[in-house]
Amino acid sequence: MLHMPTAHVLIYDTYADWEPAHLLAELRTGRFTGVRFDVVTVAATREPVTSMGGLRVRPDLALADLDPAASDLLVMPGAELWDVGGGREYTDVARRFLDAGVPVAAICGATAGLARAGLLDDRRHTSAAAEYLAATGYAGGRHYVDERAVVDGDLITAGPQSPVQFTRAVLGRLGLASEPTLAAYEGLFHQGNQSAFPVLMRAASA
Repeated sequence: MLHMPTAHVLIYDTYADWEPAHLLAELRTGRFTGVRFDVVTVAATREPVTSMGGLRVRPDLALADLDPAASDLLVMPGAELWDVGGGREYTDVARRFLDAGVPVAAICGATAGLARAGLLDDRRHTSAAAEYLAATGYAGGRHYVDERAVVDGDLITAGPQSPVQFTRAVLGRLGLASEPTLAAYEGLFHQGNQSAFPVLMRAASA
């Protein structure tokens, strides 16, 4: 039986459910990549959490049981906790993943958490805006890149306005799709370019 790769998704009350939605759909279905992932939700405990959109989710796994060796990707969405300086337990996990060489994909407020933890001090990154991260007092401002999504080694970052580019960047970092397929994905789901649809259909049937 072939090993199914695993993506672990951190969830917490008020997590921004739309931010990782495109990515999780593509990972779970593999519809344009041919590779399906097991998508596993992880929270501080196994108690249910409620997303910003009101979805109540019972986590598959508690944070204490999360092992980078059993993962192929860690996904960190935004949430209110990041804007009040919280989330240290989650950035500690991100540090463990990065130290283990497992990719970490952070979007929106999660980038502020990484900034406070010092994980952006020496890595190229982006976020909602340079000023947003500067407010954390972090030391990585010289590495900020004004792009929709940025990949630096095992770290992928994006702002809240860029869930499609976030998806494209993660799929590209994981080597799951060719550049033409990735460009078509962004073309269709961000720009509404109907000419991109046949490219994706060819990828789906490959």
